[in-house]
Amino acid sequence: MAEKHLIALDLDGTLLKDNKTISEKTKKVLSKAREEGHVVMIATGRPYRSSEPYYHELGLDTPIVNFNGAFMHHPLDASWGFFHDPLDVKVAKEIVEACRSFQFHNIIAEVIDDVYFHYHDEKLLDIFSMGNPNVTTGDLRNYLKDSPTSLLIHTEEDELKHIRKHLSDVHAEVIDHRSWAAPWHVIEIIKTGISKAVGLKKASEYFNIPAERIIAFGDEDNDLEMLEYAGRGIAMGNAIDKVKTIANEVTLTNEEDGIGVYLSDLLNLKY
Repeated sequence: MAEKHLIALDLDGTLLKDNKTISEKTKKVLSKAREEGHVVMIATGRPYRSSEPYYHELGLDTPIVNFNGAFMHHPLDASWGFFHDPLDVKVAKEIVEACRSFQFHNIIAEVIDDVYFHYHDEKLLDIFSMGNPNVTTGDLRNYLKDSPTSLLIHTEEDELKHIRKHLSDVHAEVIDHRSWAAPWHVIEIIKTGISKAVGLKKASEYFNIPAERIIAFGDEDNDLEMLEYAGRGIAMGNAIDKVKTIANEVTLTNEEDGIGVYLSDLLNLKY
């Protein structure tokens, strides 16, 4: 058998096809990898409630990284620990206040499985309702009581860079922010220093697998730190240019079994 590797998978645009399903080929390859002693885990920007179905579909028994590293736990082992590193609630409210100077559609705060909408929003409710969270609607400056795991600002493309500039100018020491891929023009804000790499490092230490034997797959800018931390950071064929530039290698797209093809070749998996 090849030496034991830790395989870290982003979900959207990476493990998941565009229709949000996992291909049969990739599923078989991952199952074979686990059979042969490799460790497979998910590292996603999603909350746990909307990544849980995929965790169970793959039959995983590993910790999971959610909210880009701001939340990490082991769904099958409470004794493993519970890591939650949220944004300071005062900072979150300052950002909401500052947004009054910009054009935006909505601001959403997530406190693990509680979701707070600044304005009622049917379209976004659909996206955030997976897993039946507790939903509160109303001015976040009044309704948000706890420090949020993440804060999302939904705006227009041309306004996005102005808001991000403000965030960098005013809050750079306490927050990190990224933007989602089209079609959603969303700025995602988490506490500074938090990334998927932070969660991957915890898993690496727990499984006693060094960074050089970590294979991580991703496609967006929230995967950059994770791909840099891993001994093998693999960009999907559909990844943004920035991810392809820092990756060690580029595989096929999420529609072409990029993960399955790469792993079966590298680890010599016959399934």
